[in-house]
Amino acid sequence: MSRVLVRFAPSPTGRLHLGNARVAVLNWLYARANGGAMILRMDDTDTARGSEEFAQGIRDDLVWLGLDWEREESQRARTARHIEAVEDLKTKGRLYPCYETAEELEYKRRRQRARGQPPVYDRTGLTQTAEERAALEAEGRKPHWRFLLDHEDITWEDMARGACHYRGSHLSDPVLIREDGTLLYTLPSVVDDIDFGITHVIRGEDHVVNTAVQIQICRVLGGEPPAYAHMPLVLAADGSGLSKREGSLSLSDLRSQGIEPAAVTALLAALGTAEAPHPERSLDDLAQTFRIDGYGRSAPRLDPAELDRLSAHVVRGLTLEQVAARGISVSEALWEALRPNLVKLSDLSDWVALVDGPVTPVVEADDAEMIAKAAALLPPEPWDGDTWKAWTNAVKAETGRKGKGLFMPLRKALTGLDHGPELGVLLPLIGRDRTLARLTGQPG
Repeated sequence: MSRVLVRFAPSPTGRLHLGNARVAVLNWLYARANGGAMILRMDDTDTARGSEEFAQGIRDDLVWLGLDWEREESQRARTARHIEAVEDLKTKGRLYPCYETAEELEYKRRRQRARGQPPVYDRTGLTQTAEERAALEAEGRKPHWRFLLDHEDITWEDMARGACHYRGSHLSDPVLIREDGTLLYTLPSVVDDIDFGITHVIRGEDHVVNTAVQIQICRVLGGEPPAYAHMPLVLAADGSGLSKREGSLSLSDLRSQGIEPAAVTALLAALGTAEAPHPERSLDDLAQTFRIDGYGRSAPRLDPAELDRLSAHVVRGLTLEQVAARGISVSEALWEALRPNLVKLSDLSDWVALVDGPVTPVVEADDAEMIAKAAALLPPEPWDGDTWKAWTNAVKAETGRKGKGLFMPLRKALTGLDHGPELGVLLPLIGRDRTLARLTGQPG
């Protein structure tokens, strides 16, 4: 059996969103789980909307996720090879010109539906004579070219969907070449899969009908179709589809928001399975237990709030060495004190300010007397992990305050906030001088 080789084939017409990033993650995990590799193939034939800027953005997004690829290929660079395949199909009588306009084709489909017939192309172009074609071209019409499907059963065992069966007679002969001579995605994809030796194609279930067509094209060109897995499409939390227009779910935006890549890969790998996401595991660890048949048939929903939760889990699990490797300098004591409250690593500087200042104290009028007494009861240094409890017990005994009525005013006076890290850990790091300054209303 040949080595497993998969491909992730994005079109560089926008940035990756979580839906197509999931396809990349699943391809990478399948390849790694089976000792294979992944090719990054830019389906860059759409010159009107595509750009190198988008292509580089896709590369950056994949690297951020931790994915690598054996090599990169460009469909545009292989145009000559695709034209060879076109000529091969013409020679074999499997491509034929058609001259209907889009409006004429839609009219035919409406009539077929009105008669209760499937809207399948009637092969008018196949029966036209050379004289009829010449007359149409004299009118200024240019042909699009369709692949002549065999009207036979097309079957394959899909790794995700199980047995798939299509009747060739129920499918329209697909257009492979537009009127302007450019190729649609269908043919170059098949040619590249054959030439690159792709063994497995993992993609969204919106390509299932394309697969039935591509299997026939592949065999006519002398290739052996790869194994296929068509995965359910990911839906947004409200049940709508994900798309490149959902900017908040693009990887570039998630990165700028401080979401951890391990949170993204863990969630994408777990979506559609019975397993909970494991953001603490590396991609290689995830690959060790990866099973393509572990995904259900229903479309999973992705809640962006889950990314926040998983990302916080990743951040709180970072070691001081990992934090330092990201160019962030913080003491071990401060890191241990602050990390339980972090949601994103970018929040660290805000929490550090609670210790180093400046902090603007917040003291309500009803609490001013209690805060003044608390300042007078501050114990001398050195302070340790027991100082907070000893001090607040003394304040409680002196003022009669307890619970939220005691602790919230102290927190707001010391940090200017009504939430944050445990003050028992934070207090020794703030130190007596800054604590006293804040309790007496001085920024510090």
